[in-house]
Amino acid sequence: MTDARPDNQAGTRSDAPLDAGRHDTPEELLGLKPVAHLRAKATALLLFTLGLILAAVLYLLYARGVFEPTDLLVLTADDSQGVTAGMDMTFSGFPIGRVRRIELAEDGSVRILVDVTRKDAHWLRESSVFTLVKGIVGGTTIKAYSGIMSDPPLPPNSVRPVLSGDATAELPQILNLAKEVLANVAQLTAQDSALGGSLAEVRKLAERMQGQGGMLGVALGSDEEARRVLALVERANTVLTRMDRMVARADSQVFDANGVMPQVRATVEQLNGLLADTRKTLSKVDAVLAEAQAVGANAREATADLGALRAEVESNLMRLESVLNDLQRKWPFAHKPELKLP
Repeated sequence: MTDARPDNQAGTRSDAPLDAGRHDTPEELLGLKPVAHLRAKATALLLFTLGLILAAVLYLLYARGVFEPTDLLVLTADDSQGVTAGMDMTFSGFPIGRVRRIELAEDGSVRILVDVTRKDAHWLRESSVFTLVKGIVGGTTIKAYSGIMSDPPLPPNSVRPVLSGDATAELPQILNLAKEVLANVAQLTAQDSALGGSLAEVRKLAERMQGQGGMLGVALGSDEEARRVLALVERANTVLTRMDRMVARADSQVFDANGVMPQVRATVEQLNGLLADTRKTLSKVDAVLAEAQAVGANAREATADLGALRAEVESNLMRLESVLNDLQRKWPFAHKPELKLP
């Protein structure tokens, strides 16, 4: 057994010099196999990546409307500050065109070339108005306004002026006005200003109104005049109270149950009765006169009847006269009553 081990070692040692000149590759050392056609595959992957990038760019251009048919619109302005190529022209807040480029005309004006997509060109009319607004916050915007949609559509390659509006141009004027307003406010709020004097007078007036005379003293000028007016008002109230009492007493004397009016009413009723009796007596007299005219032979008898009737009439008239005198005595409003007898 001892002889066999040395032989094996010796055999191994004898084989070592045969492999001394051999060099292994990294793939062989790591146990990897080389990929076939590696360069072609890498080239294909690179081309596929470039194709994806190109397709994405084309899709973005398509989404931005680069390949859509457009009509040219030329806007003329005095100043192109804030206008850049690629900015949108909007209509009711929607972009319908894009600025292609900006150029300077021979007369010194600015020409803004706008590409309007044909699908949105029907929003523009011959009466459309274009504005170039420069805001304080945000960039410059180009807007189109079409008030009358029944007008003919705007033809391609049209040249239209643009109305410019710069909100920052009025800032100096606004600042000057603000300074003037602040100066006026400072003058008004000063201690020796007219407003201060007016406020002091108003304060004095309020103190006088809180005094004894109140607003009446302020209106009349002094508290003494106010006292006089108050005394006069109190006297007037007293007189009115007395007058109310007198009117109430007169009403009770005239219209009460024991007043003048019921007595006058009773007297009038008696007078109406006497007048009715007189009317009946006069009718009897008429009948007697008719009989006297018919019977002329009985003159004495008719005369006697007439005397009796006359006496009756005179008695009625005396009664009527007494009633009238009584009415005149009780009626306090008629000074010269007259009664005409038939």
